[in-house]
Amino acid sequence: MSATVVGLALFAAILHASWNAFLRTGADRLWTITVMSFSSAAAAMPFVLLHPLPSPAAWLYIVLSAALQVGYSVFLVAAYRYGELGQVYPIVRGSVPLLVALSGFLLAGQRLAAPEIIGVLLVACGIMGLSLGRGRASATSILYALATGTIIAAYATVDAIGVRATGDSGAYTAWVLLIYSILLSATFIALRGRLVLNLRALETWKALGGGVFALLAYGAVVAAFALGPAGPITAIRETSVVFAAFIGRFFLGEHLTPRRVGACAVVALGAICLGYQP
Repeated sequence: MSATVVGLALFAAILHASWNAFLRTGADRLWTITVMSFSSAAAAMPFVLLHPLPSPAAWLYIVLSAALQVGYSVFLVAAYRYGELGQVYPIVRGSVPLLVALSGFLLAGQRLAAPEIIGVLLVACGIMGLSLGRGRASATSILYALATGTIIAAYATVDAIGVRATGDSGAYTAWVLLIYSILLSATFIALRGRLVLNLRALETWKALGGGVFALLAYGAVVAAFALGPAGPITAIRETSVVFAAFIGRFFLGEHLTPRRVGACAVVALGAICLGYQP
């Protein structure tokens, strides 16, 4: 891989951990992630207007993916209510490939290759390292983080099918982002009564900035995939787990013990083993 591809993958990893830090520091995290979605919706609008409407067969997947992402947002907010960035983020990121591998083995009878078996063991050990001992993550935050990872795995599967049904990845992604923002706003209003957006408030611009970070992270990964092999890029992106631990320490004042760093590194290595395709 070229230095450009490696740099893009690392940039995406840092940005992904960073937008989670924006969310973790929000005064009202459900409001923060809702406002973050406005950045995605704004970026999606040109694609919605310029691309033809998706085929009728694709709409079920578009709406289902958007609804699952609303669930993902709500559960992620709940996880950060009870746990720190350096604890919750590695569990969410590590549980996705872990759950995909285990569901394929248990439900579809797929055999796990040696790297996948090692990855399952490493992720499981890393999550246990974060959930045991002094300064451990609370049981509630772990359950919400695992639920979040489950929903991510679900909507990723829906997207893989939906993009093929649509035949236009740009239109599919744009409509998912737009409907996701609408549904998330409706969810916020249903739970809180009304959604207030003060453009003169620093918190608003911080949330919108977090949404921009999320978009840039996605764009950097797409650019890296266009220039290099998917397997190594996916592996490098999993270093976001370690970046999250250090962002939590230096910007959020979270505790960073050698055990937590080690557990995050083990989760990242396990996710790399599970996601790497040569």
